[in-house]
Amino acid sequence: MPKLKLTKTVVDGARPEAKDYEIRDTVTPGFLLKVTPSGRRIFMLAYTAANGQRRKPAIGRYGELTVEQARGIAQDWLADVRRGSDPSADRAVARAAPTVKELCQRFISDYSLPRNKPSTVRGNRVNINAHIIPRLGHLKVPDVTRSDVARLIAGMERTPTAANHTLACLRRMFGMAEVWGYRPDGTNPTRHIPKYPQKGRTRLITDDELRMLFAYLDRADTEGLEHPFLTLAIRLQFAFAARRSEILDLQWEWVDFANRRVAWPDSKTGGMSKPLSAEAIDLLRSAPRIEGSPYVVPSIFDPAKPMSGHTYTHGWTRILERAGLQHCGTHAIRHRAATDIANSGVPLKVGMALTAHKTVTMFMRYVHAEDDPIRAAAEVVSAHRRSVVSGTAVLSPPEDTKAPAAPAPEAEVSASADVPHGLEERSSNVRTGLRNYRPFRKRSGPNRSAPPNTKSASEEADHV
Repeated sequence: MPKLKLTKTVVDGARPEAKDYEIRDTVTPGFLLKVTPSGRRIFMLAYTAANGQRRKPAIGRYGELTVEQARGIAQDWLADVRRGSDPSADRAVARAAPTVKELCQRFISDYSLPRNKPSTVRGNRVNINAHIIPRLGHLKVPDVTRSDVARLIAGMERTPTAANHTLACLRRMFGMAEVWGYRPDGTNPTRHIPKYPQKGRTRLITDDELRMLFAYLDRADTEGLEHPFLTLAIRLQFAFAARRSEILDLQWEWVDFANRRVAWPDSKTGGMSKPLSAEAIDLLRSAPRIEGSPYVVPSIFDPAKPMSGHTYTHGWTRILERAGLQHCGTHAIRHRAATDIANSGVPLKVGMALTAHKTVTMFMRYVHAEDDPIRAAAEVVSAHRRSVVSGTAVLSPPEDTKAPAAPAPEAEVSASADVPHGLEERSSNVRTGLRNYRPFRKRSGPNRSAPPNTKSASEEADHV
């Protein structure tokens, strides 16, 4: 194995032989030129990694790289080896790294299917197939940058909800990529990418609307205007402060009348149990039961199946219209029930148990602030401020919280054709009257005292 200083002349003069041979560089340790029988000239670097293994990765072919360019790369690699890195192993890992498309497939099979609800799995698949794979599927997982994700989310500006769901899917997916060793820890490219603001679309069912709704439900049950299973489902959702799926999937075997409880083996947040109130017991005891059907609210056409969400949603919409109420989704029932729980004064932990929320933040998202309590609270604050200003203790808000009536107009008011009604000048002697107004700083006389701690105040005191 000859040793020479690798130069352009030496490389050009290297002739192919029957077998591969190498020419070692005398300037950079480990830097060499490999000449094959076919005449190819390949720059390589021989080194020993930190774990003791000998490596000889190819740097590149002569013609694609000059001698000096190849030597510079070899020196950079040697510096990495001195720092404990292994350029050859790093390149092998990079070549074996999966693409984002392959990561998506493993994410669904190894993470989403075992852990998520079927609806969540369907949503992940929609986000992956519609948005992630078309834009990022060809990239290697370690090569995806924050700007790549930012461009993807920015391109979904017109569909902010879908963009937020896609971002959440990507965040979890690249988190698992770190767990599976596809990316170094702490390199999730979705970090610091903000979500789009989403306006809440669920409005609160007011007290008047609640009375009108239940009045129509009573009338519908009496006169047979709606299917009894539909009105039962609505009443149960109010009684349990439940999600729609929890009512539609409810089975009779989950109801324990003896212990006054109902237990769902599975729900959005896992298995849960709720107590049966007197209202819920009355509803369940009086509910029609179809022999052979396990469901409390079975399908209207096939009792062996639960009522479909389509049937329930369209029935709810029709009932609102017939009751003369503004449209809102079925989730508004849960929002109203959570608001009633919060306003009833029960402890927060008890309220969360009734709604089956896991966090205080999520529970409070369902609680709406109504106008009457806010108005009463504003009166309490106002009364407290008045007590502080006046120096008197006011322990409770005044009984009459209405705004004071406007004072009656004076009996004799001078009117003028060029003065608008209600703005007539009360007295021509008042310096602030209409057509006689001057700024405060320009006025003088008995109706304008000198400001304290001024020269005018001192002169006024001397005159007194």
